[in-house]
Amino acid sequence: MSLDPLTTHAANSLIFVMSYASLRLLRLLRTHSPLLPRLVLSRCRPIIPRAAFQSVRSVSTAAADASSLVTRLKNLFFGTSIFLFGAFSYLYITDTRAGVHQWLAVPALRWIYPDAEDAHHVGTQTLKALYSFGLHPRERNSKAEDTRAADLSVMVFGQKLQNPIGTSAGIDKLAEIPDALLALGPAIVELGGATPYPQDGNPKPRVFRLPSQKALINRYGLNSLGAEDMAMRLRERVRLFAYYNGYGIGEEAEELVLNGGAGVPPGSLVDGKLLAVQVAKNKFTKDEDLDAVRRDYVYCVEMLAPYADILVVNVSSPNTPGLRTLQRVEPLTKILEGVVGAAKSVNRKTAPKVMVKVSPDEDQDEQIEGIVEAIWRSGVDGVIVGNTTKRRHNLIPQNINLSPKENQILDEQGGFSGPHMFERTLGLVKRYRRLLDEGPPSPPRGKPEEPSPAAKPVESLASGDEPGSLIVEEIEAVKEALTSAGGAGSAEVGGSIGGGQAGHEQKVIFATGGITNGKQALEILNAGASVAQIYTALIYGGVGTVSRIKKEMREEIAKK
Repeated sequence: MSLDPLTTHAANSLIFVMSYASLRLLRLLRTHSPLLPRLVLSRCRPIIPRAAFQSVRSVSTAAADASSLVTRLKNLFFGTSIFLFGAFSYLYITDTRAGVHQWLAVPALRWIYPDAEDAHHVGTQTLKALYSFGLHPRERNSKAEDTRAADLSVMVFGQKLQNPIGTSAGIDKLAEIPDALLALGPAIVELGGATPYPQDGNPKPRVFRLPSQKALINRYGLNSLGAEDMAMRLRERVRLFAYYNGYGIGEEAEELVLNGGAGVPPGSLVDGKLLAVQVAKNKFTKDEDLDAVRRDYVYCVEMLAPYADILVVNVSSPNTPGLRTLQRVEPLTKILEGVVGAAKSVNRKTAPKVMVKVSPDEDQDEQIEGIVEAIWRSGVDGVIVGNTTKRRHNLIPQNINLSPKENQILDEQGGFSGPHMFERTLGLVKRYRRLLDEGPPSPPRGKPEEPSPAAKPVESLASGDEPGSLIVEEIEAVKEALTSAGGAGSAEVGGSIGGGQAGHEQKVIFATGGITNGKQALEILNAGASVAQIYTALIYGGVGTVSRIKKEMREEIAKK
């Protein structure tokens, strides 16, 4: 019969005690009983101690083995615990859905860095460092979730994008973290703006928070390290992509990637996503010298076009004196014609698309009509509706009481951005969609219409005719309402644009300004935009904002 180790150990201990006691008893008898035969003593002395000490050695060995086993088990337990804790911490921290990003990281950054620009800079550098070590937050959805959820894909410029959410320029002014931003989930990332020569922008402080309203006022003044610096960063990014994906090194590998050899867009380098680069003129370039202004934009395009999927012409910054005067028909047409020509001359298989970014403050009928005319005459591919506003009148509802400090901040010069801009953005999208869908303006009598040099027909979410389209499949009732109101839902892909003239492509609209949740994003899209861009929402909501907005969009669609 076999005994368990604990019983065996107890038995050996008992044997040792009994043997030792017997030995001591024999020694005592020998002392006090000289008549006891020496033979018995001589035989008992070697036998009993040897058996006892052999038992002690076996017990000691067993105890040592048991102690070693326990130690190994402890080490295994603690090692496994540390590994699992590290693995789960990594998966949690690097997931955009983690609440720590919104409820801990953002408030902590705002508390540690009272100056909003300092906080922005630290946030950018942190994302840059984390990305270099592979520890950056990224959108991580399960395949089961993707299968069950509504399809948010959308056709823009003939390409199928993963979703209709983008980030606005200003988040990454110097093209330091385009890949880290793309990893957060948007399908469009806009960089810049870049100016031909470096410029410092306006004196600090130049960025101010209104925390109670989740709003910002900034007067950066287009601070830039110059188009050449940005081009260098983007060139290095493309070459690293080519190297790590086995396409080689140097200029030949770069050309292969830029010409579609890697099977990804040359700007974003990610399938289903696009990279937009914003360009602007230098502050010291005189606005009345249109040739000089045009040269500024064209130079930026020549430097940056190879590395962009979309070029954005910024004529709407409120912090560059005189810039918004360039939104009049003649100067805007001249600038855009120069940009379109330079973009088409890029040494690449496919030319980047060109969009113009317009001010929300240019909202008079004649102003909007003039911008639309310039868009058709120049042949740009679309318009980004919205930027920050210089207006303060009726911006904050009267029933909202701001603190004395926030009232003081509200009077700061610069562009205001925040949730209060949403209704203005929504209204402008509807107006631009309606005017753009009417087609090119009729030429003056006796003057033939010049053919537009614009690109191929565009398919967008607003068209509602792409298989799997969000509007067709999920919110048909909303589309019908928009159609009856003359909205973008009536457009036909590749055919005549809604309510307009036949044979012209539909211009694409991106919208930015006040979009903070999924319901608002859907409203913007259904008003005629193809992409809803966010800025302030990301600043206040943290790196999980895009994922949250897309989740809210799917929930809204499910309600239909």
